[in-house]
Amino acid sequence: MASVSPGRPADDGSPRYVVNYRDPEGRQRRKTFRRKAEAVAFRNTVEADKLRGTYLDVDAGRISFRAYAEEWLDSRTFSPLTYEATELRLRLHVFPTLGHLELRQIKPSTIQKLLRSMEMAETYRRVIFSNVSAIFSAAVDDDMIAKNPCKASSVTRPATSRRKVVPWPSEWVSSMHDALPPQYRIAVTLGSGLGLRQGEVFGLAVEDIDFLRGVVEVRRQVKVFGGNRLVFGLPKGDKTRTVPLPESVATELSGHLATYPRRSVALPWGTPEADKKSSAGLILTTRERSALNRNYFNTRLWKPGQAHVGIEQSRDNGMHALRHWYASVLLDAGESIRAVSEYLGHSDPGFTLRTYTHLMPSSTERTRAAVDAAFAAGRHVGEEVDRELEQPSRG
Repeated sequence: MASVSPGRPADDGSPRYVVNYRDPEGRQRRKTFRRKAEAVAFRNTVEADKLRGTYLDVDAGRISFRAYAEEWLDSRTFSPLTYEATELRLRLHVFPTLGHLELRQIKPSTIQKLLRSMEMAETYRRVIFSNVSAIFSAAVDDDMIAKNPCKASSVTRPATSRRKVVPWPSEWVSSMHDALPPQYRIAVTLGSGLGLRQGEVFGLAVEDIDFLRGVVEVRRQVKVFGGNRLVFGLPKGDKTRTVPLPESVATELSGHLATYPRRSVALPWGTPEADKKSSAGLILTTRERSALNRNYFNTRLWKPGQAHVGIEQSRDNGMHALRHWYASVLLDAGESIRAVSEYLGHSDPGFTLRTYTHLMPSSTERTRAAVDAAFAAGRHVGEEVDRELEQPSRG
């Protein structure tokens, strides 16, 4: 049981009171107060928290946000690229505001100040906020702090509005294809005809193509680490997939390979520091016979192509727009959400549905046609029955 006793007087001679107690682990603890009423209140709170199981060490939360965040990062099971991106976001946008503060000093108003300081795209602010909130949730679980300040009602969270995907007109896809240098035009066809992500286009190898069966195995992508270091890795979500190979894509791909033969490229697998290297006969490479870097491709090839065609240079009009076009074509043709999700490599068909549901053909006309056809069939059967009944009996 905690106790309150007189302590050593302060330098000015005023009295002090000491609370002696044991924490839930049985360790002897003490805390000093200037007023007896404060000491008694603390003693009562400690005993009540121990009974409720909500006790927090009075020294908990003294660690700086930066120190705890770095510990949190090291304990994650992120992929190396996700780790690098998360560390960069924290270092550039969070540590300057929160890094020097102790966890216990950070209040909802501190989080609100952080959000006000981040002048960037709403999507990026949302990612950063999510990282910070996850760190505080871990601190709560570790009994460092009692509450996550990011979850306070006074904190205005970044908006989560979802922009509707607007697929390119087919003319844009064709024009972008022709606007690129001849050796890179196949990139547009692979993106729009197979629904591949940009890194998957750059990582596609001849050995992944089965012309006889008419399928493509999506097995790898080219990832870019800091310092423009390239590696091979599994597709997003560590999920390989099989995609149908349309005849038109196969025909252009065969012609491309006849003019620009595959080039064997070896890159580290997973991380730049990996000892293991993987080789692939890539369909697309640089003039120096190395894997394509998205930073180079987007700046030197894609954006000039957009300017030539007259397409606005925005995030929505990046190479990812080709995947949206692919999805819109499949949905317009009546392909199922599950199949589209599988071909795009989404882990959850629900995500595919939320992203593209507005692109699905309207059910209004189909409903009318279906009901009319059912009524027509029923009436046709009824008319035949009536004719049978009207015929004289042959008995």
